[in-house]
Amino acid sequence: MPPHPDVFPPVDHVIDYLRRYEERYDLAVERPVTVLDVRADAEGLTVETDRGAVRARFVVNATGTWSAPFVPLVDGAPSFAGRQLHSAHYRGPQDFAGQRVAVVGGGNSGVQITADLVRVVERVSLVSTRRLRFLPDDVDGRHLFDRATARLRQADPVDQEAAFVGEIVALPRVREARAKGALRLRAMFDRMVPEGAVIGRDVLQLDAVIWCTGYRPALRHLRSLRLRTSDGHPQVVANRAVKDPRVCFVGYGDWTGPASATLIGVGRTAKALAASIAEDLCQPC
Repeated sequence: MPPHPDVFPPVDHVIDYLRRYEERYDLAVERPVTVLDVRADAEGLTVETDRGAVRARFVVNATGTWSAPFVPLVDGAPSFAGRQLHSAHYRGPQDFAGQRVAVVGGGNSGVQITADLVRVVERVSLVSTRRLRFLPDDVDGRHLFDRATARLRQADPVDQEAAFVGEIVALPRVREARAKGALRLRAMFDRMVPEGAVIGRDVLQLDAVIWCTGYRPALRHLRSLRLRTSDGHPQVVANRAVKDPRVCFVGYGDWTGPASATLIGVGRTAKALAASIAEDLCQPC
């Protein structure tokens, strides 16, 4: 990627790099196209889209997780009279001014949104099933990125991505909220009621609940193939589905390679998968 004067390139710089990459290698990208379903038969795969069907010998899925936010099933949640939204749809504290808000989730998103809301809401309650785990205050996102990059550049990188999950980066506004006592945890809801949530013998009066409960792989378009396991994703070896090796996956997190949900991490597994598919394509059908 071309250098940028800022320490961290803005999103427009990254998008411009990807656009130039596409143009340089004359990639045949069609957009916008929505994949509705993928079906398999002995001769190959059929990709059903809103612009017609495509036949393929292999299908590589790189849809990530960001379009599939996860909200847990909580008893009584449909009866809650207030607003519920996932952190994916959070746009800022101004939407909750003067309200009583519960933020569910003890990771970075939950803590950062709680810190964001402290100044404008009547009350914000941080709810989680686990204790908060803060990184040292002098450790920032760049430090984590550098550590992940160093692992990827090792000859035989060990996938320690899970070690970073739940480790909260103490951003300045997070430290400020922590100092004010705004990050004191409450136990997870036992159930929800129209006026709020029940925790033990208490009813927490609420106007809104923000679910900071993560994402799942965006694989609904593969439902006809019945590849999912109890882990919520297909079983894969070398980025191919064990059940049907013609169906491939890159960019979903640790189950598709170390740091594979990032641009730097996905490169290693994508390159290996592309070479493997190219070799297979040279074989007769």
